[in-house]
Amino acid sequence: MKLKLHRPICFFDIEATGVNIGKDRIIEISILKIFPNGGQEDKTWLVCPEIPIPPQSTAIHGIKNEDVAGKSTFKDVASSILTMIENTDLAGYNSNRFDIPLLAEEMLRAGISFDIRKHKTIDVQVIFHKMEPRTLSAAYKYYCGKDLMKAHSSKADTFATYKILLAQLEKYENLKKDVKSLNQFSHQKNIADLAGFVKIDDEGNEIFNFGKYKGEKVFEIFEKDPNYYGWIQNSNFPLYTKKILTGIKLKKFNK
Repeated sequence: MKLKLHRPICFFDIEATGVNIGKDRIIEISILKIFPNGGQEDKTWLVCPEIPIPPQSTAIHGIKNEDVAGKSTFKDVASSILTMIENTDLAGYNSNRFDIPLLAEEMLRAGISFDIRKHKTIDVQVIFHKMEPRTLSAAYKYYCGKDLMKAHSSKADTFATYKILLAQLEKYENLKKDVKSLNQFSHQKNIADLAGFVKIDDEGNEIFNFGKYKGEKVFEIFEKDPNYYGWIQNSNFPLYTKKILTGIKLKKFNK
């Protein structure tokens, strides 16, 4: 079943030094760009993370410190990545919770503005978990009928994710085929930032989802406790979360 596209969509996968969005770094990113006419292009970057790769991470994806020695840093390749994903939608496996937040973080570290609102997103894992709760390898075997070779290679995982989505569209007749519908189906509801530190309540207000003010409105806390904003900005929160909170602060107090 063909995916209905009104503009290109980029399937991508990231291998990283770990899973902490605020401190870990990308070491490999692979992007498969699908055009509305069915054309494809793909690119994989092996990146020097500028911090050591822990052995437990190497055990998962197989990338060692010596493999990235002398490679370009993310800052060196960020503009090329941005060019590839600009004016596209984004899709991945567990991408709403990990790949997109980490990509946004790395872009901001590189001095490049990143706004997820410019992209519709599809998380193939969310679709899979809603339909058939399993892992990526199991999803590939379930939907595509064979074992996933070289799992945890970013390129293999990227192409597998695209194939899984096509198989999902074929299997589930009630699953709409356009990006907008798939974005809504696989979207993390009521999340204001990418990492889940800020949520949106039923009235559309941003609320804290952590700490002593959990559940309280962000702009009310910034009025009541101005130092809390400064504490967040000086702490190890993701840069995209800080950006969202700054936007809320400026919007509220510049009225």
